[in-house]
Amino acid sequence: MLSRHFLRCKVLQALYARQMEDRSIDDARADFEYHIARLNELGIVQLALMTRMVEVGAKVIEEGKKKFRPSDAEKQPNRKFLENIFLGRMADNFEFRSLAEKWAGIWDTHEDLVREAFIDFRQNKIYGDYLSFPEHDFKTDKEMAINLFRYLMNREALVAVIGERSLLWEDDFEQIAQYNFMMLKSLDEQSFNEAMPWPVMYDRRLEKDEADMQFARDLLRESIMVREESDQLVRQRLQGWEFERVALMDILLINMAVAEFINCPTIPERVTIDEYIELSKEFSSERSRLFINGILDRLVLELRSQGRIHKTGRGLLAVAEEE
Repeated sequence: MLSRHFLRCKVLQALYARQMEDRSIDDARADFEYHIARLNELGIVQLALMTRMVEVGAKVIEEGKKKFRPSDAEKQPNRKFLENIFLGRMADNFEFRSLAEKWAGIWDTHEDLVREAFIDFRQNKIYGDYLSFPEHDFKTDKEMAINLFRYLMNREALVAVIGERSLLWEDDFEQIAQYNFMMLKSLDEQSFNEAMPWPVMYDRRLEKDEADMQFARDLLRESIMVREESDQLVRQRLQGWEFERVALMDILLINMAVAEFINCPTIPERVTIDEYIELSKEFSSERSRLFINGILDRLVLELRSQGRIHKTGRGLLAVAEEE
């Protein structure tokens, strides 16, 4: 599920890239759409590591049995991990399997790294405790699967392979991993089956996801359209400071906020200001946060007095509270 905060981040990055490379509106939108679409691919690549681990683990265990002098444990291996109920349902899910076949072939070409991860994981206390635990049910196996996902997402060699797949993914890795972690926790025994639609970060089938994506598309377009006006508004409010010395990221954040003030009637002004202050903490500096807050507070009052801001529904709350 795409959050609007995350989408604002992606719009900001698209605007920055456009500024650096002098792209057209159509090119900026195409790049933005492509970036969002690939988030689902990143999510499946992360998750497919889990089912690939089971497949590679089965090979390692079989190889142990065929040693010239196998140990007793190798002769009669504990197959509980290979028969994990939760991971089995993942592998059997029609949609997940189709997406993994489409996007996660990367792990076929890096089986050596998956093998190393499995061998190391067998020495992990989590693995040992799981094998020794008498219960073998959905709840226990789900907990194991979630612990496995956390382990894999913290294994540097595997993360590096994912990063090499796309430069776009470096910034998004943590966000998608967190989404996958929460998604895995939400799956329950009753609904998790082979026919279940697989949850992805951006699902065009969901009305909310499409509404949020349309918000982001509109924000990107309107931010570009009002850029000249936004820059002029900032120039008029700078005191003892040249516009050219203002950080580009700060200009873009203010630009987006102005577009949102004018073109998003259901979003309260205070919500918009708070969102761009939060974004400044992520992409700019403490000084920028104070600067952006001050500029936006003044711009809201001026745009409202000019009749440029028209809020409806939930958007009226901010006006009512201030009055």
